[in-house]
Amino acid sequence: MLMGLVVGTVVSTKKEEELRGLRFLLVRELDQDMRQTGKLVVAVDAVGSGEGEVVLYASGSSARQTLATKDRPVDAVIMAIVDEVEVGGDRRYVKS
Repeated sequence: MLMGLVVGTVVSTKKEEELRGLRFLLVRELDQDMRQTGKLVVAVDAVGSGEGEVVLYASGSSARQTLATKDRPVDAVIMAIVDEVEVGGDRRYVKS
């Protein structure tokens, strides 16, 4: 799993039938200090997240293991919304 910040949405009106009904979000990867790494991915939203939220996402074959993405041609999926991040006793993030 990776941690990221939802920074936008992707809208596609023409797509493969297997992708219909899925919501695509732009996610920028975060490091352990909550800094954006620069890596940007398009991920299917399986949990109802939104712009500005910190999320956990999976990529590769793991992205096809959720109910929303099973057997669909996706390479990244958002599977959790983060409430808090603590590293070595230091609270780095708390959802407001």
